[in-house]
Amino acid sequence: MAEESSPGFNRSSVKLKYVKLGYQYLVNHILTLLLVPVMAGVTIEVLRLGPEELVKIRDSVMSLDLIQVLCSSFFLVFVATLYFMSKPRSIYLVDYACYKPPVTCRVPFSTFMEHSRLILKENPKSVDFQMRILERSGLGEETCLPPAIHYIPPKPTMEAARGEAEEVIFSAIDSLMKQTGLKAKDIDILIVNCSLFSPTPSLSAMVVNKYKLRSNIKSYNLSGMGCSAGLISIDLARDLLHVHPNSNALVVSTEIITPNYYKGSERAMLLPNCLFRMGGAAILVSNKRRDSGRAKYRLMHVVRTHKGADDKAYRCVYEQEDPQGKVGINLSKDLMVIAGEALKSNITTIGPLVLPASEQLLFLFTLIGRKIFNPKWKPYIPDFKQAFEHFCIHAGGRAVIDELQKNLQLSSEHVEASRMTLHRFGNTSSSSLWYELNYIESKGRMKKGDRIWQIAFGSGFKCNSAVWKCNRNLKKPADGPWLDCIDRYPVHIPEVVKL
Repeated sequence: MAEESSPGFNRSSVKLKYVKLGYQYLVNHILTLLLVPVMAGVTIEVLRLGPEELVKIRDSVMSLDLIQVLCSSFFLVFVATLYFMSKPRSIYLVDYACYKPPVTCRVPFSTFMEHSRLILKENPKSVDFQMRILERSGLGEETCLPPAIHYIPPKPTMEAARGEAEEVIFSAIDSLMKQTGLKAKDIDILIVNCSLFSPTPSLSAMVVNKYKLRSNIKSYNLSGMGCSAGLISIDLARDLLHVHPNSNALVVSTEIITPNYYKGSERAMLLPNCLFRMGGAAILVSNKRRDSGRAKYRLMHVVRTHKGADDKAYRCVYEQEDPQGKVGINLSKDLMVIAGEALKSNITTIGPLVLPASEQLLFLFTLIGRKIFNPKWKPYIPDFKQAFEHFCIHAGGRAVIDELQKNLQLSSEHVEASRMTLHRFGNTSSSSLWYELNYIESKGRMKKGDRIWQIAFGSGFKCNSAVWKCNRNLKKPADGPWLDCIDRYPVHIPEVVKL
């Protein structure tokens, strides 16, 4: 009786929980449950046979023609060989390294707002707008901007932008080479992605010249694809490694902030000033069998989806006054609708690849019910927590993380890595997923067999995702961007920080 009257206890919800657990166990282990009685029946029949029957069976096997046995064996070997040769090569993530900006590039809120008031003194409304964005951004006091943006006014020259690119990219690659023992001559494929800064010579050419990479290296420079370009690079690396055996691919993901600082009054253009910060990552991907033991992760799937967007979708912010007269800043409704459609397409594609049978059946039954019986039935949202232990959601902004947490029904711990990365490093564009993965490792939460879902959004509108499986038990990294601050996290992030 005490249990029934206690607050929060609901007998029907508890029963429903156990019914659901029983259903999931039954469906996900149906083959095992069917195989056990079959094997038991075969065992009982064998035990029933007497010695004479067993001798007869042995003699009948021995009397088979040697040619028939050899042909059958050859056929089995031939089929097995074809099967293993047709399977795509396993792609391994050997290791990765994230760039950590120096403390001299740190931009506390007070510094950012002081500079905004001086730079935009002719446009006080833009200053107020940036302040309201920053208050609700979810960023902390330790995010960094490149040196050229610290000047008053900023000096976004080509020379300064290339200097930032060299600092971020070379530092990340140097760290990766130190961690893995990688030599320049071992790199067969190079992929560099940076959306907004695309100089000539290209950033990939800059890397080739700096490290004196081989003359026959396959080099690619991706630009203009937004924050989801990091997973597009991984997809490209996977395709190339499938056709080039025994190869290493070096993937570099970054966004160069220097040339993109905006000093006008268009509010959608002012938003990146408040959210985007310095960052970059270098990733070593391999298809070599000998790397299977030392690699951190194995690539399971990459899914890319694209939803067309009109100009309205790129007006990323709007102001709305509520009945109390308070003005709030939100992501554009058009943008969130298109992002939701892109995510839905991605889920539809990746769901059958990763979800257990119990979730796929529920999704199928709901879909059939909506088509045949009642289109107003609420669509079933699969429980992706059954397919993944860890989630890395692009730290594009607080609203993006909130929306995905709500739509995928994730707990606070599932989105912790994304929120803390946004707080500590800001939106580092395509490299944010690697800071999040490093956060999970630095917390000691990554175990052998754990599955990770990386989800990235980008212009276009794109929603790309990658699924990795942890290859071995991972110790906490001895170095990395979180080394000096991981013990302080997670931290409480208020809804509004009053400046």
